[in-house]
Amino acid sequence: MTNTRIKFACYTSNAAMAIVSHLSPILFLTFREIYGISYSLLGLLVVVNFTTQLLVDLMFSFFSHKFDIPKVVKSMPMITLIGLFVYAVWPVLLPDFAYIGIAIGTIIFSAASGFNEVLISPIIAALPSDEPDREMSKLHSVYAWAVVGVVIFSTLFLLVFGKENWVFLVFVLMIEPLISHIAFSGAEIPEMETPEKVSGAISWLKNKTLWLFVVAIFLGGASECTMSQWCSSYAEKALSIPKVWGDVFGVALFGLMLALGRTLYAKFGKNITNILFLGSVGAAICYLVAAVSLSPIVALIACAVTGLCTSMLWPGTLVAATGSLKNESVFIFAIMAAGGDLGASIGPQLVGLVTDAAMNSANVSSITQSLGLTAEQLGMKIGIFTGAFFPLIACLVFGYIKFRKNKKRSG
Repeated sequence: MTNTRIKFACYTSNAAMAIVSHLSPILFLTFREIYGISYSLLGLLVVVNFTTQLLVDLMFSFFSHKFDIPKVVKSMPMITLIGLFVYAVWPVLLPDFAYIGIAIGTIIFSAASGFNEVLISPIIAALPSDEPDREMSKLHSVYAWAVVGVVIFSTLFLLVFGKENWVFLVFVLMIEPLISHIAFSGAEIPEMETPEKVSGAISWLKNKTLWLFVVAIFLGGASECTMSQWCSSYAEKALSIPKVWGDVFGVALFGLMLALGRTLYAKFGKNITNILFLGSVGAAICYLVAAVSLSPIVALIACAVTGLCTSMLWPGTLVAATGSLKNESVFIFAIMAAGGDLGASIGPQLVGLVTDAAMNSANVSSITQSLGLTAEQLGMKIGIFTGAFFPLIACLVFGYIKFRKNKKRSG
């Protein structure tokens, strides 16, 4: 019964993380229309989100032995609630400084997400299980299913009640971290291995295999989050698809594919290195098709299928890393989370910067006329095309990891 409760608490915590990671992208165009926020600043919200998580990851990597881990775990949902409250209320009280409040709220709930990333996976890993790899995939599949739920619910809410009432959407979503808080309050947190001192963590930094997997999860995080963060705006602006359909058949379907991939691995999964390599190849193809296709339907399908291809790139790298390093210390999960968050922040921001730069280029008008696109549409297509860089490089990295494992097995 104890394990059932702690698992439920971890699942709800991951669901809360899905809310705060995808709320801003859902509201990107709402913020742009109501407050006049540029694409670069909108992309910066994603950077703020994942950079805050990254800083928490790094801090916990080296000083985890200084924290009371059960207290930190149980405080995460309340920190999320505070962040969401600031995020929603500040723009109402100070609309001329709306972006500042949105950014501050993002920093607060992103700190909770950082602790969530570092601690929830090792909690699940610490629980007795005959198939720990599949338990890890199940945990991350909950996150993906929560993405589907929050996207569909948020899209329908904004459609029915109007974009101007986005604040009330945030208030409703605050119910989920409240449930997580209640679940954790009566749960017993298992003991987890941490380095006894900073030098114990630093010694791990000399491990080349660890850095190989940090690079891998960096590319996996960028491949997944770049598309998930920009899919809604890309569908509406670049593909001229109404927002409600772009969110449902773009973002929500991306999340559905993400959830499906992780759920299937939790049920039937094996040979994780093969899946990582094939997933990165598929993601690269999807990015390129989404960027260059002149058919909105084909491009939208490519955006969605990217979710299936990237579904295991983050959790699968964790599985492969802990198996290869033969260690489930909190430090390993923390430094890997730092790598993933770095990719998840750099990827979406790069797309935003490239999109703005392409839109404002002096040479863009002649190209747009020949292709029958607006400057904004062409800019976003170039931005998504740039995003293909991450899964393309990931093909090489995961291919090398696969080669190493096969060579070790045959030797």
